[in-house]
Amino acid sequence: MKRIALSMFIAVALSASATAGEWVDLFNGKNLNGWIQKNGTATYRIEGDAITGKTNEGSPNSFLCTKKLYGDFELEFEVKVSNQLNSGVQIRSQTKPVQENSDVKFGRVNGPQVEIEASGAKGAEAGYVYGEATGRGWLTTADRLIPHKHFKDGAWNKFRVVAQGPKIETWINGVKIETLVDEEIYKTHSKGFIGLQVHGIKKGTGPFEVSWKNIKIKEL
Repeated sequence: MKRIALSMFIAVALSASATAGEWVDLFNGKNLNGWIQKNGTATYRIEGDAITGKTNEGSPNSFLCTKKLYGDFELEFEVKVSNQLNSGVQIRSQTKPVQENSDVKFGRVNGPQVEIEASGAKGAEAGYVYGEATGRGWLTTADRLIPHKHFKDGAWNKFRVVAQGPKIETWINGVKIETLVDEEIYKTHSKGFIGLQVHGIKKGTGPFEVSWKNIKIKEL
């Protein structure tokens, strides 16, 4: 009996280890199974091999979120965004509590966000880490928040994000952008969903779009 129990334990351990080290596609290229929209009224559609989010005038920030929660992981995706639109990808994120009897299904999305933004003429903050609805603003420190042009405007850009413990690292097109070690945010957001943001826009502007493809994750 002990041998059987031991064998089962080893099999489960090996299976868990294999799963933790494997790349998994978050988007199957066919539908949005495994995803759910939280906040806002922007629209998300499948366009070829990509998920495309489109702004809705007057809407607050919208997020298409994974149903599964992730703690330590390596995430890769490609993104293309309208030059006039600010966007981002939430990691380890959550929603705030909703008041009883409220018509709102999900509370405000909050947590670390990897910034997506066109470089423009002067460069921008793509790849740095923002604290969406955390009350802290940028998690990337002011001395490191230096505009750059590693994000290619009007083209597909490859992002890599590694979150392990309190450390979050980001790359854009193979260039290291940020190494953030933030114990404070890790205490409140050590695990959560991945979310694709379509930023809110002012009335009389837009519509603008942002697209993601080749979205995959490896749990660490």
